[in-house]
Amino acid sequence: MATYTLHVNGKKKEVEVSPGTPLLWVLRDHLGLVGTKYGCGIGQCGSCTIHLDGNAVRSCLLPVEAAGNHEIVTIEGLSEKGNHPVQEAWNEEDVPQCGYCQTGQIMSAAALLKNNPHPTDDDIDQAMTGNICRCGTYLRIRKAIHTAANKI
Repeated sequence: MATYTLHVNGKKKEVEVSPGTPLLWVLRDHLGLVGTKYGCGIGQCGSCTIHLDGNAVRSCLLPVEAAGNHEIVTIEGLSEKGNHPVQEAWNEEDVPQCGYCQTGQIMSAAALLKNNPHPTDDDIDQAMTGNICRCGTYLRIRKAIHTAANKI
């Protein structure tokens, strides 16, 4: 076991876990931040997407020791009241169906819009590649990202 100080959602959090523990499990099991979902465990589905220094990353692949001095933002930290422009657009465009992948989708979309506030359809498709939606709401996701871009 080792002790790590993480910067999560604007706060310092100390955890004692085995080196190599995926950040996903630290967030969920040790910090109670269960909005970040487990999907595949191999970084292919995008359900576990978080922001690391503003970039969308798969937390199931990121060992806790690699996250130490970086700013980590989970879906819980995206906005205090769930009113980030992407979250609002998701509701306006009625994107969620089953909802399981949505936190990862939202986190990827928010990172895209931070770096590219007015993306084209191709920009969106490229940025969202690797975020799998089993319900197939991809067209609503794209529309919601355009809607969010107009709010930023």
